[in-house]
Amino acid sequence: MIHAGSLLTEVHMEVRIEPYNAQQLDEVIRLSLQAWAPVFDSIEKMMDFDVYRELYPDWRVSQQKAVEDVCAAEDTHVWVAIAAGAVVGFVAVKLDVEPNVGEIYMIAVDPGFQGRGVGSALIKFALDWMKDARMSVAMVATGGDPGHAPARRTYEKLGFRILPLAQYYKKL
Repeated sequence: MIHAGSLLTEVHMEVRIEPYNAQQLDEVIRLSLQAWAPVFDSIEKMMDFDVYRELYPDWRVSQQKAVEDVCAAEDTHVWVAIAAGAVVGFVAVKLDVEPNVGEIYMIAVDPGFQGRGVGSALIKFALDWMKDARMSVAMVATGGDPGHAPARRTYEKLGFRILPLAQYYKKL
């Protein structure tokens, strides 16, 4: 059984992974919005401007609500990464027991701690937890735009394989 605890990341920074608690919500929202800013900048550059504005009139508001909802959802398991006395990342996992698939539903790492193994530590923790929950497959979805490239590299480094999908938009 996997338990929350301290891990040494690949750059020898101590990170403690522990269950999320509601007092950490503001920190989780802050780091998520900072982490996802380059992603939404990238998406905006790739999409038709009118379509982007229709889908994301204020991405910060919608993403804050998404984080709040995920952290409060009864069907989602959430953990935070603590380093240097602060929340520096989080991961949310959903389980689908019928096909035995665990999903990394949401993940973010504070930009000041990216590239230091925090995301990998959170993913490895989530994968071990899924195994303990008797899941046989793990999945994660992410974007194909340049803003998501670091996430894709991390997932692939940890053994995930991509299933190419296409999603098209057109302003009406």
